[in-house]
Amino acid sequence: MQIYKVGGAVRDRLLGQPVKDIDWLVVGATVEQMLAQGFRPVGDDFPVFLHPQTGEEYALARTERKSGQGYGGFTFFASPDVSIEADLIRRDLTINAMAEDEQGQLYDPYGGQRDLEARQLRHVSPAFAEDPLRVLRVARFAARYAPLGFRVAKDTLALMRKLSESGELQALTAERSWKEISRALMEPRPDVFFQVLRDCGALSKLLPEVDALFGVPQTALHHPEIDTGVHMLMVLQQCAAHAQPLTVRWACLLHDLGKGSTPASDWPRHIAHEVRGLKLVRAVNARCKAPKDCQELALLVCEYHTHGHRALELKASTLLELLQSFDIYRRPQRFAEFVAACEMDARGRLGFEQRDYPQATYLLNAADAARAVPVQPLLAQGLKGEELGAALKHERLQALKIYKANAQKTQPKTT
Repeated sequence: MQIYKVGGAVRDRLLGQPVKDIDWLVVGATVEQMLAQGFRPVGDDFPVFLHPQTGEEYALARTERKSGQGYGGFTFFASPDVSIEADLIRRDLTINAMAEDEQGQLYDPYGGQRDLEARQLRHVSPAFAEDPLRVLRVARFAARYAPLGFRVAKDTLALMRKLSESGELQALTAERSWKEISRALMEPRPDVFFQVLRDCGALSKLLPEVDALFGVPQTALHHPEIDTGVHMLMVLQQCAAHAQPLTVRWACLLHDLGKGSTPASDWPRHIAHEVRGLKLVRAVNARCKAPKDCQELALLVCEYHTHGHRALELKASTLLELLQSFDIYRRPQRFAEFVAACEMDARGRLGFEQRDYPQATYLLNAADAARAVPVQPLLAQGLKGEELGAALKHERLQALKIYKANAQKTQPKTT
């Protein structure tokens, strides 16, 4: 029996990156031997065990062959006869197909160390093209390691394109796709994930509504980058730079979907794209089975992000309606995330990356002003039900009128 440290732990150590999780591989052992040593079985599809002391996962060396469609369409074979080389060849990328034994000796039969030095994401074998999930995984690794200069190798991108054209991507479950998309959105360069998917033809299959943004022009005055798809990528860059949460990043990805449905004859204007985008956002939310908080914020940002940009111009009554649409009294965090998404949208434009966004402070302070209106004096007057609601709305409107008047004295207008 020989035990190896494999995959990401080896890769990240060689890159000088923090090692988070360690995957262990056992060569030359049977299930019975593992059980006799106190390991607890947990794998359904293939033999995986938990270490009796550390609780870490140990997998028996195995091979696999294609037996059906999609991510789950594989038959696995585990045996003491499976070598370390045979196990590593089934992995996706050469940089993930390295192992270290208990003495620290590196096993690198497929050139992973060479590709680390060359900053290449390269497939291990042609069997790469059998698993559609690898298209998303490679794009995610590209998003993670882009700051270190990594690029997808041309021959690997060609295999990803072949997978995209095969129809296999459609066999991925919503849950598996969302897991990769959500993880990619939280990587240092989420924009690279979507660019790689577009480069290999996968974006049009998985998220056609997002793919439709590319090539759609916007007015140069407000969007010097012109292309709506490029703008979306720039917004995602800002999300990462400002460490925004997943909800904000998902909303920013989808905020301009309505522009993809603008008739070409209307370009570069996109009248009412916010309302037109709602149907598209709902479709993407449902297809990806995004979590409820992500779905809700994406719809709100799509519908109201232009209000956010025009915050300083809004009438007090319109501002109140906006605040109430977000239920700021019970869900203050959701409105704060909306404001953050608006700021990322504004900064995600060529030449606007460092420009101040006074609308953020204005909106958050407006929400505080509305929330500060006390309800107790109205209850003391004996008001209740609809009368109480109307009176409270009136008081909040007065508070926002005062806030707006005071803010206009100190805050310059922006466009």
